[in-house]
Amino acid sequence: MMQKSDMQNTQPRFATFDPRYGSKIIVTSEPITDDWRRWIADSKLAGDDDSLIMQRLVAHGISPSAARLEVSSLGKNPYFQSGYKFVQILKKIESHANILADLASLSPNSLKIENRDSISRADFLENYYTKNIPLILTGITKNWSALSLWNPQYLQDRFGHVEIEAQSDRNSDRLYEINIDKHRRKMQMTDYVNNVINGGATNNYYMVANNGNIQKTALRSLLDDIEVFPEYLDPQKIDGNCFFWFGPAGTITPLHHDPVNLIFVQVYGRKVWKIIPPYYTHLIYNYRGVFSEVDCENPDYAKYPLFQKIPIIEVTLHPGDAIFMPVGWWHAVKSLDISISMSFTNFVFPNQYAWEYPSITN
Repeated sequence: MMQKSDMQNTQPRFATFDPRYGSKIIVTSEPITDDWRRWIADSKLAGDDDSLIMQRLVAHGISPSAARLEVSSLGKNPYFQSGYKFVQILKKIESHANILADLASLSPNSLKIENRDSISRADFLENYYTKNIPLILTGITKNWSALSLWNPQYLQDRFGHVEIEAQSDRNSDRLYEINIDKHRRKMQMTDYVNNVINGGATNNYYMVANNGNIQKTALRSLLDDIEVFPEYLDPQKIDGNCFFWFGPAGTITPLHHDPVNLIFVQVYGRKVWKIIPPYYTHLIYNYRGVFSEVDCENPDYAKYPLFQKIPIIEVTLHPGDAIFMPVGWWHAVKSLDISISMSFTNFVFPNQYAWEYPSITN
């Protein structure tokens, strides 16, 4: 078996001229690995010039002849040729999205979301739902007794004995939403409320939609304190379409889009929403599922430079406010206070869509 020292001695070498000594020196060449081949392909598909690609390869110890051969031969590879066809199609779609973004920027209202007290079903369908435009509704919760009843103490007094599920240890895992099953924890509602009241601002634990407490537990009786907006929502389709959120100040839902339309209602406390239209999707680094790689609270522009081009719409929801978030619109949400919220997807209109999700892990 060849030892490491033997492998080092058999590495290819190339000669280069050193002006300091007026002579050639022999430099050991690094091998071109599959990681480098993927990088070369990514660079060519992104439109980088061959000479620049070769310069970087040589700067990392690959011989000029090997770099030249690898880069020049890639275009003849049938796998690469097939991938290039799809990249051309993708670039056309991206150019169309850029044009839509440019056109939207001409409007002084492009970074605003309209506020309405209420709206008829026909108006909502024609001007918001079918046009994929968000809307804040400030008057549709006037019949909700939840606005005067719901607070942490109310939940503890009424449901303290109930076993609920929440996300926990979120601070230990940047991908806590993707790895949600690893963060499920069951506890008594009274213990969870004590954590929320006494734990201060934190993102470490949060009762979210995916915990399903409104469906699985006695918390379902909370529905008696609300009205399910019959103008827009179907009260017969509550199961699997109605969600309860409860957590401390500081909880964060990372940048994502939902696969359906939804109405989100703020009942207690405040939440700030950062919202991005879907025609910026190609700048959002959506590598897995519905989530962006970018931390919207502290974006790393060195790692994700395209994100700097995106204008972000920011709104704060107060108790009683409801926001219609159209399918495909990106948003990140942060609680400014201890917060209780509800969300709904049971529209009286069609609300099922066929999505293709990326799964890029390297």
